[in-house]
Amino acid sequence: MGLGKVGLYERRWAGGMSYFLQVAIDALSLGSLYALAALGLGLIFSILRLINFAHGDFITIGAYSLIVPSASATAAFFIGAWHWYAIVPAVCIVVAMFALLADNLVFRWVREATPTTLLTASFGVSYLIQNSVLLIYGARPKAIDLWPVLNSQLSVTGFRIPLLQIVTILTTLALVTVLTLFLKFTSLGVQMRAAASDFAMARYLGVRADRVIALAFGLSGVLAAVVSLLFATQTGSLSFNMGVPIALFAFVATVVGGLGSLEGSVLGGFAVGITMTLLQALLPVSLRPFRDAFAFGLILLLLIFRPSGLIRASALVDRV
Repeated sequence: MGLGKVGLYERRWAGGMSYFLQVAIDALSLGSLYALAALGLGLIFSILRLINFAHGDFITIGAYSLIVPSASATAAFFIGAWHWYAIVPAVCIVVAMFALLADNLVFRWVREATPTTLLTASFGVSYLIQNSVLLIYGARPKAIDLWPVLNSQLSVTGFRIPLLQIVTILTTLALVTVLTLFLKFTSLGVQMRAAASDFAMARYLGVRADRVIALAFGLSGVLAAVVSLLFATQTGSLSFNMGVPIALFAFVATVVGGLGSLEGSVLGGFAVGITMTLLQALLPVSLRPFRDAFAFGLILLLLIFRPSGLIRASALVDRV
């Protein structure tokens, strides 16, 4: 009888541990997605002091670039049949080009304007992209089957982990590491860090503003492209405003982590993703529909006691 109880307790402990590990993987995966999106926002804000809400629409562009519309309204060409090492750079190039185009056609002309004007310009770019997608692809959501192998599961020590979650976490860690090395050990990276710390002083010291800003927009576009590929693989569907909710949570993550701090953007992304997942797992079933309300309540409490976020950025100097 005693051995039977021990076996029961062991089974319960094993099940609890499997559940805990699954929740941990889910939290890290969602946090990774938000961290990548927040890092793209943080790159632009750290230099231009621009909260680019069109970043979510760059994510949408990346997802829709998987579908090339044809002359026929009922047919389209899906590039998902290409090898992944062709799809990834192709989508990254497309989104980076759109980000650079938005900078050259819109943001370049309002760099010296007030933050309110910059914010309004970003909303204008956002609505322009959304309506362009509606015009070209229509309002009906489109189903895609990108990299179905990533939706398979790996069995590890008795519990199953979706392969896509592992890829998302590893991809985020790899990109953050590469970007960190780039910012610390390359000439352009040092110039970007100088511009992020004090944009006006960096210009006085000879940093070419246009080149640094273009690089920031290009890198932001690449990060948005990676998010779009991971998100499209996870959801299996496209919609004209699919990137907007991600951008919203990414913005919250940058505020939580500390506006102007790239490290804070990444940390805030993970913090928001982990918080959302834990609330989904721990709240009673009757309260789970209100998960977002609880999450934003916790975020408000954090900002009340720490208005500068988790990592206080260097002083936000005014541009000249």
